[in-house]
Amino acid sequence: MEAIFKIEPKEFNEELFLRLKKLFKGKTVTIAFSTEVDETSYLTMNPVNEEHLLESIAQEPVIRFTPEEFKEKISKL
Repeated sequence: MEAIFKIEPKEFNEELFLRLKKLFKGKTVTIAFSTEVDETSYLTMNPVNEEHLLESIAQEPVIRFTPEEFKEKISKL
């Protein structure tokens, strides 16, 4: 059996461990802790990557329209 639990640190308490102990009673378990890194944060950790991403964003065309034009475009979809 394999189970992955995604929880906040504030949820680490005695009750959680007692439930896990009951869930896996009589079995050997492996517990691994990891954190999830936001993709954007990961990519911008390197200053060269961050500069490249910002340059790419700056080169994207800007499209502007009024709320009425937006509603019209949405209605056509």
